[in-house]
Amino acid sequence: MPSNPNISTIAIDAMGGDHGPNVTVPASITFLQRVNTETHRIILVGKLEQLEVLVEKHGGDKLLANGSLLLQAASEVVEMDDSPALALKRKKDSSMRVAINLVKAGDAQAAVSAGNTGALMATARFVLKTISGVDRPAIISTMPCEDTSQTAHMLDLGANVDSTPEMLVQFAVMGSVLTEFVDKKARPRVALLNVGAEEIKGSEKVKKASILLSESKLNYVGYIEADEIFNSKVDVIVCDGFEGNVALKASEGTAKMILNVLREEFTRNLFTKLLAVLVKPIFKAMQTRLDPRLHNGATLIGLNGIVVKSHGGTDEIGFLQAIQEASKQADMNVIGHISKEISKVFNDQNQ
Repeated sequence: MPSNPNISTIAIDAMGGDHGPNVTVPASITFLQRVNTETHRIILVGKLEQLEVLVEKHGGDKLLANGSLLLQAASEVVEMDDSPALALKRKKDSSMRVAINLVKAGDAQAAVSAGNTGALMATARFVLKTISGVDRPAIISTMPCEDTSQTAHMLDLGANVDSTPEMLVQFAVMGSVLTEFVDKKARPRVALLNVGAEEIKGSEKVKKASILLSESKLNYVGYIEADEIFNSKVDVIVCDGFEGNVALKASEGTAKMILNVLREEFTRNLFTKLLAVLVKPIFKAMQTRLDPRLHNGATLIGLNGIVVKSHGGTDEIGFLQAIQEASKQADMNVIGHISKEISKVFNDQNQ
């Protein structure tokens, strides 16, 4: 399919995730119904017989007719429990692989998948390769902050669970460049996630990374503890994928618990029902800040192409958010700018 430089195209792994096309198809149609279809396009990749039924069910026939929604056949599906090696070697016609191939070929500017994280990382790294100077890609996402006018990017959120000090420095560089470009923040404040703020605390890996960052040209401000992730104290939070994923999942679980407790209390008796009417605007504001679906969509940064990972168990609302994140990056040509700036930073460091 020919590419058009005037159209931003997103390739969707329609079969990926816990709910597959039952979520990815309606979310894609909703996205196209909200944007200018003369400049935006989606390619749904997967088993055509399933996709065609769901597109018709959710009112996407007109989008197919005008060419803003396209279907691309893929005969295989990467299951959530497939090993990365199996997905990479034996499922070359999977919806995940085909979607990433479209980015490689230039037929799409970004790919979105809710599928197996390990398989997605392995496939994206194999197909797209890493930016010069980057050992491994990392997963980066925007974290909600107490001050809704502020944002903080955190990486790695689960791609690498054995990061070296040098890799943590690379993560810091990538996160800093992304934040500076996307959020328009000059010299973003960069911090390492640690068990304490004192220099003597932390693993040897973190201590060495701190020394390397102190010697870099980044605006490194030291350590940050987990209870400071959401307070807008820094702009980029750097950590190993193990710690980052634990922090992310714990935060999501806590947010869900808080929202569920509030719902239960608001419906417990007449008084709380009346109170609920009064505080409903506050509750909605809290829900916007805390609902993990509204912050869904993490980027595999460090690749020669845009790949966004959606939470595997998300619903239509969450997957729509991931598509919007990919679209924003595609519209801004993030990968072109980021690749150039990251390469420049790494070249400066190596001189």
